[in-house]
Amino acid sequence: MSQTSDNGDHGDHRELVLDEVRRYHRDTAPDREFVPGVTEIWPSGAVLDEQDRVAIVEAALTMRIAAGPSSRKFESAFAKRLKRRKAHLTNSGSSANLLAVSALTSHQLGDRRLKPGDEVITVAAGFPTTVNPILQNGLIPVFVDVDLATYNTTAERVARAIGPRTRAIIIAHALGNPFEVAEVAQLAEEHDLYLIEDNCDAVGSTYDGRITGTFGHMTTVSFYPAHHLTMGEGGCLLTSDLGLARIVESLRDWGRDCWCEPGKNNTCFKRFEYQMGDLPAGYDHKYIFSHVGYNLKGTDIQAALGLAQLDKLDGFIEARRRNWRRLREGLDGVPGLLLPEPTPKSDPSWFGFVITVDPEARFTRAELVAHLEEHRIGTRRLFAGNLTRQPAYIGRPHRVVGDLTNSDVITEHTFWIGVYPGLTDEMLDYMTATIKEFVAQHG
Repeated sequence: MSQTSDNGDHGDHRELVLDEVRRYHRDTAPDREFVPGVTEIWPSGAVLDEQDRVAIVEAALTMRIAAGPSSRKFESAFAKRLKRRKAHLTNSGSSANLLAVSALTSHQLGDRRLKPGDEVITVAAGFPTTVNPILQNGLIPVFVDVDLATYNTTAERVARAIGPRTRAIIIAHALGNPFEVAEVAQLAEEHDLYLIEDNCDAVGSTYDGRITGTFGHMTTVSFYPAHHLTMGEGGCLLTSDLGLARIVESLRDWGRDCWCEPGKNNTCFKRFEYQMGDLPAGYDHKYIFSHVGYNLKGTDIQAALGLAQLDKLDGFIEARRRNWRRLREGLDGVPGLLLPEPTPKSDPSWFGFVITVDPEARFTRAELVAHLEEHRIGTRRLFAGNLTRQPAYIGRPHRVVGDLTNSDVITEHTFWIGVYPGLTDEMLDYMTATIKEFVAQHG
């Protein structure tokens, strides 16, 4: 039988399959009726539509199961969107953080490389995978406290933490709310420090009119379902420093020196002309390794979903902002609650709505959270709270500058509820009413 092109029988067959996928999506769409106290309200989640389902199936039909054209297309589009020169897809946002810190230890940076025992400034109240790569690379985390209004640290705290062994700063924009990133970037420049922005919760946020992720030497993003865009799993590291980008690519791709894309050969036109290390001259460049690396790549099916999601990013960001405002206005003035505030000069693309129960309130965080969960309103802690109190970090080398009073308050009294685009006004108003009802009962 003769082969046919995608423009012939195969293309027609593919369209029939995709039409069936569209029909399947519409036929199996869940009942979206909201029943207060019965329908579960998640604090986060992916918003997936017919276009997303079709994108996954269409990518699967190509049988391109490793990274390929969709991955390259997404990397190019996402780098353009975040105004960075290079983007590298990874299998998670946590892996992106690992690559970012590990890249700074590369021998290819010469005297600028980070060495074991060097210090990296970060915050005590956050998610572990911002901090783990510091320890995993033999570096010393230097912890600073945060403010309770913004849940971010300040440039002043960072400045006080800079010491003779400080070489880098890695901080996350807390729940989408930017930290004072322009001022911290200025400190990094003045003291010749690397700055990594963990932008996993903050895609689309701006500080002083400039999008987050554009201030540091590198920035990281997560595509876990809770985040602004999803690939199911996945992440991305972005930079405009082409030297760092090359190191990141090597570390992500087993540590190899070759930069050919999967399925490509001899991009450099001298594949068998290298002599590196103690290898014989002419050793195949595809199998020369210049770093002790990992395999942290994503797949083309993930990237195809990411491309479909990227088309909806502006709507997702606006929905998160709108939902946050509705909760903030609805809960304004409720006694016993410390409500969040945007960092001055910022316009956050919110990840969640964070609430701290006043330690002097007539009720506790645990009691309020139990009430919400009983009413099918999902809650989450502000991640790990004070990391220095977590069992994984007790006894690990670190330094603390100042006290961690607010990080301890967060550990005891703070939680957050959702603002993701899948929430409706009816759900948000029910969340507000349920909180007010509880507080009134304890007045």
